[in-house]
Amino acid sequence: MTRKRVSIIVAAAVSTCLIAGSAFGSTVANAASLTGAGSTLVAPLEGAWAIDFERRYGESITYAAVGSGTGIAQITARTVDFGASDAPLTPAQAAACNRCIQIPWALGAAGISYNLPGVRNLHLTGPVIASIYQGKITSWNAPAIAKLNKGVRLPAMKITPVFRSDGSGDTYAFTDYLSRISSSWRSSIGFATTVSFPAGVGGKGNQGVTALVASTPGAIGYITTSYIIAHHLNAAAIQNAAGKFVFPNLKNIEQAGAAVKHVPANNEMHIVNPSRKYKAAYPISTFTYCIVPLGSPKKNLLASWVYYALSTGQAFGPALDLAPIPKVVFNAGVKSVRALQAS
Repeated sequence: MTRKRVSIIVAAAVSTCLIAGSAFGSTVANAASLTGAGSTLVAPLEGAWAIDFERRYGESITYAAVGSGTGIAQITARTVDFGASDAPLTPAQAAACNRCIQIPWALGAAGISYNLPGVRNLHLTGPVIASIYQGKITSWNAPAIAKLNKGVRLPAMKITPVFRSDGSGDTYAFTDYLSRISSSWRSSIGFATTVSFPAGVGGKGNQGVTALVASTPGAIGYITTSYIIAHHLNAAAIQNAAGKFVFPNLKNIEQAGAAVKHVPANNEMHIVNPSRKYKAAYPISTFTYCIVPLGSPKKNLLASWVYYALSTGQAFGPALDLAPIPKVVFNAGVKSVRALQAS
């Protein structure tokens, strides 16, 4: 989607923005600016939101893309006004954050990118990816990979798995997925924002993983789709529960989000590897969350900012391969925003 197209969509959503201003933003003009930190997945979208929000309301948003784990730590310490994470808070993190709520405000995915000279089309399955990251499959022409890619000339090249060295929501989604399709991964490694990868090299942030994959022939890495697009990297087609090999494109990410029919009270959702009913769903999709403290002295501006992101701001997502959040998730988000403003 072009910037011109995005601008047209945003213009068409003026009425929604007016609702944001009246329902949640009556005191925006007198409120202080906001600082946030966290997810690198949502950082490109945050940048677009911040520019448009300041243009509309005259209030600036400063965001540091430091990774989900650091974002959670900083909002817990109240050194920022909001955090952003692609991983929901664990019970321990929620307790430590002291009356924080997490609000799902974007829908994205971790693509599996690779640097394999001469190979433009690659099929992979979850079990094969798990075996690569466990160090069990070490060459690109291994029989398990060749079987999935008949007719493709795979080189006898060493595989270099690349992972996030920082606390990352992308790591959470990636390892959550692998834990659901590989019993050996689940029992030996598990899922979290930080895990002990048995093989490979680490890169800090999506930027670091992107740079390593781009510069290392034979590399494979899990990277937010917008970074894959921006850096013209290859993305593998991953087999979903319906047996289809799908790419992390907008339609397939959106179908993964459509699997959500109910949002729990704490807004935590897992949409990796949705059921075979969703035939085109990309299996490593994830919601990303804004984490805000109840009772904040900036609660009115925070409420306006988050509501803007949930509504008008969604128009900027498709250009970055971030799908619009489903209506049921939007409704849950609005309920949380009202709770924030009332706190």
